Amino acid sequence: MKRVTIYDVAKEADVSLATVSRVINGSNVVKAATREKVEAAIDKLGYKPNAIAQGLALQKTTTIGLVVPETSFTYTGQIINGLLDVAKIYNYNIMLHTVTAGITDVNEIIESIIKSRVDGVIIYNNKLQNAQLEELSKYNIPIVIIGNKVKAENVCCVYVDIEKAIYELCLKYLEENKKKIGILEDRKNESVSAKMVAGARKAFEKKGLKFDGYIEIPADARTTYSFLSTWLADHRYDLLVGNRDSQAMAAVNAGRENGLKIPEDMEVVCVIDTKYNSMMRPAISSFSIPSYDLGAVAMRIMTKMLQNSQDLEKIIELSYLFTPRQSTQN
Repeated sequence: MKRVTIYDVAKEADVSLATVSRVINGSNVVKAATREKVEAAIDKLGYKPNAIAQGLALQKTTTIGLVVPETSFTYTGQIINGLLDVAKIYNYNIMLHTVTAGITDVNEIIESIIKSRVDGVIIYNNKLQNAQLEELSKYNIPIVIIGNKVKAENVCCVYVDIEKAIYELCLKYLEENKKKIGILEDRKNESVSAKMVAGARKAFEKKGLKFDGYIEIPADARTTYSFLSTWLADHRYDLLVGNRDSQAMAAVNAGRENGLKIPEDMEVVCVIDTKYNSMMRPAISSFSIPSYDLGAVAMRIMTKMLQNSQDLEKIIELSYLFTPRQSTQN
C-alpha cells in the first residue's frame, strides 16, 4: 500500500505544500475555509504527519527523552504507562533510555539524549544524590525528575515523601509503646535508606528518644536474607522496615526460621508496594505509592515547561497510602 505524503494532501486539497505544512503545524495565518479543505483531505487520505519533519518546522522534535534505571522495570511499569498516556494526548513521542548501576552515568546519558535533539528529559531515579541533582541544573533544557525533591533552574520534580511516610509509621508505633524499630539498609539505594533513617529519627526525637535501629548489611553478606538469618537469632524488634519487597520477604522468612511469629512477635513493613507483597504469606503491609500518577503528572509538568505555562508548579508532592496486610497487627 502506497504511503500517503504531504504532496498527496496538497494535491487533494488543491493548495500549496506550504499551506498544508502551516495547517499541520497549527499556524493561524491560514483562512478557515482553506484549513477545512486541508483537514478534510488529511482525513480522507488518512495522512499521518512525520513527527521529525513536523518538529523541524516548529524547531522542536516533539520527542521527550525518558531515563529509567534498568533494575527498576518491575516497579516503573506503571510510571511509564502514566507518562505514555499523557504523552499521547499532547502528541509527544517518548525515547526510552536505561541506566545500569556502575556502568552508565546519568549525566552521560542526558548529554547523549540532548545531542539527539529532544525537547526535554524526564528522569525516574530515586537514587540520585544531591550533588548529582545539582549537576542537572547546568543543562539548558527542561528536565523533570520523578522520585526526588529538587530545587534547581530548568528542573521540576514530582515525588512521594518517603521520609514523611516513615516518620508517620514510626510515630504510630512509638505511641503504642513499640520502641524497638529496625530500618534495613538498602545497599542498592543509599538515597532512600537515608530518607527512611531521617524519618525514623524525627519520630524518635519527637518522643524525646534516640533512634539507633539502623541495620547496616555487611559488605560480605551476599543477601539481606543470609544476614538476617543470623542477626535475628540475637536481636529482637517490634517492627522491621525494608525498602524493597525482597527485603521484607527476607525479614519474614528469617524471623520465622528464628522462631518468631509474624506479626505477633515481630511486624514487617515494606516501603515499595508490588504485586509480590500481597502474594507472600503472610501478605506484607506496605505503602501504596501512586506510580501511574507519578508518570502522568511528570509528563504534564513537561508539557507546561515546554509551553512556558504561567501556572507551572515546579515541585509537586503526591500522597501515599499505607496498606495494612497480614505482616502487621493493624
